[in-house]
Formats: sequence, C-alpha cells, structure tokens
Amino acid sequence: MLDRVNRNIEYLRVSITDRCNLRCVYCMPELGVPGLSHEAILRYEEILRVVRAAAKKGIRKVRLTGGEPLVRRDVVSLIREIAAIPGIDDLSLTTNGILLGKMAEGLYGAGLRRINISLDSLDPQRFRELTRGGELGAVLEGIRRAEETGFSPIKINVVAIKGINDSEICEFARLTLLKPYHVRFIEFMPVGGIATWDDGRIITADKIMEKISALGELIPVEDGGRGGPKTKAGGPAKLYRLPGAKGILGFISALSNHFCGSCNRLRLTADGKLRPCLFSETEIDVKTPLRTGCDDAELSRLISLAISVKPEGHSIASGIKDKYRRSMSKIGG
Repeated sequence: MLDRVNRNIEYLRVSITDRCNLRCVYCMPELGVPGLSHEAILRYEEILRVVRAAAKKGIRKVRLTGGEPLVRRDVVSLIREIAAIPGIDDLSLTTNGILLGKMAEGLYGAGLRRINISLDSLDPQRFRELTRGGELGAVLEGIRRAEETGFSPIKINVVAIKGINDSEICEFARLTLLKPYHVRFIEFMPVGGIATWDDGRIITADKIMEKISALGELIPVEDGGRGGPKTKAGGPAKLYRLPGAKGILGFISALSNHFCGSCNRLRLTADGKLRPCLFSETEIDVKTPLRTGCDDAELSRLISLAISVKPEGHSIASGIKDKYRRSMSKIGG
C-alpha cells in the first residue's frame, strides 16, 4: 500500500453519515447543509465491502466519523462487523459526545476501544454558542461514561480559534494533570467555505504551546515517554506532557507545519467517494461500481487508484483566501 512518494497507506477514515445533531460554527452554516437522501449514502453492507477490500490490501486502522456517527441507526452493529474483519487491528470513532453517555457500553461491547470527542469549550454558554444549542453537560457525561466503561485512550479534540476559545487553552491542558486523557489542539482550517473562516482567527500550534508552557515544561512524549502514559505513534499530533501529568497533550499543525510527508490515510465519504486528501477535491467514486455489480478485484483497483493519485502535500497556507467546497460534515471529520 505504498503511494507514489513511498508513504505506507494503512489508515481509512469512514464517514457513515453527513447528519449531525449540532451546528458548530466552524463546520456548517446556521441552518445546516442539505442532507443526503437515505439512498445517497452508502449502506452498511457497502461500507463493509470497502473495508474488507481495503483490509486485504493493507489497511490496518479504521476510524468511523460523520457528521455525527452516533446518530446513524444500528451503528453498534456496524462496529461489531468491522471489528471482526481480519487485518483490522485498530478501530476507533470520533463523536461530539452528545449521545455517548447512553451508548458507551454498547459501543464497547461491540469491540470499539478508542474514542475521540470533539469539544471546543468547557464553558456552558460558550459551548452553546459554538455548537448553536449543544449542552456541555451531555458531553461531559459522555466522557465520564466512556472512562468508566474502559475506553482508552480517550482523546479530546479542541479546535483552537483566536478570540473565541483561546482563553481556555490552559484550562483544557489542565485536564491532563488529573485524567489520562489525550487533549489535542487542532489549528483552525479553511474547510467547507463557511462564513466564519478568517485567517486572522488562526492560532498556531507553536502559540498554543507557548500559552501552555505557563503551566510547566512541555516534555516530549514518544511511545509513552519515560515514566509517561503509553500512546501509539504514527499520528499527526506532536505529543507532550506536563510534569507529573496523567494524560498527554497533542498539537496538530495542519496549516503552520503540515504533516503531509507522513500522512497514511484515505477517507471514504458517506456518499461513497474515496478521498485521498482532506484538502483536495480529487475523489474516486466507489458507490456507483458497488451498485452496478463490481467484483472485489474492481473494488481493489479503485482503492489502488485512490492511493496512486494521493497528492504529495496540500497547498494551503495561513494566508489562504480560497475555501474548500465540501464541509467537514460532508467529508467526514
């Protein structure tokens, strides 16, 4: 599964729905985006065919995303099926956490072990404003239930936006002092052509680290680090911990210091497109072949094609004025 610049593509992010129960200001317009019809999105059996074909070619890691994946009916059944596919040794899910409290036990019982929760404010009023109506208490309860159930690691993803939630950076970092969470700060990215995009809102990973250093020395973490919590290498985040912390801090610099040279992923959109790069409009249609009777050899060929056209790197920069057309809810977070 080597691409044309010798990157080993072993990670598939699978969006199972474009629907979401929040309307985050950086993700979609206030009234949302037109939803795909039931017929337009991939059926579970079609998703499973793609994942099985990808696993035979060398995909080892699968993450389910959305929209909000927990709003799709019978997601637990899909997780159980993917967890049983030979070759898939790392299955995870990204959620906004609203439904996690009610579903944590079922998800864990189906074979899910790792979970990411998107959370951009610890202030209830600011959280409602950012999500246009979300209740912070439901997310915090979801995190608590996930921890009780045994999920590990629990990753909390924070999109840092200057003038909106950058005053909470240290508060998020303090979570790692008492809890074994991985708190990851993500630079604000221009995806989807949303009205809130403004490059003046970017706060770089270096600036975020500078703020957190007021709490103590940031100690680099590699494969857990000496005396530190264990973690898996190979992701986009640069990992650190504060002295004595139970958890880990991660910094994802998609704009200021991109990680394209080590990118190992493909994305499968809810409407059946293989997308080699988040910041490229290139997509390979697999839904049409699936529904017109393609065999596994053809499906394998399409996966190979997606890998072959994966760009060496993205061209976005902090001063960009162009906006990428698909919203994150349409691509898959």
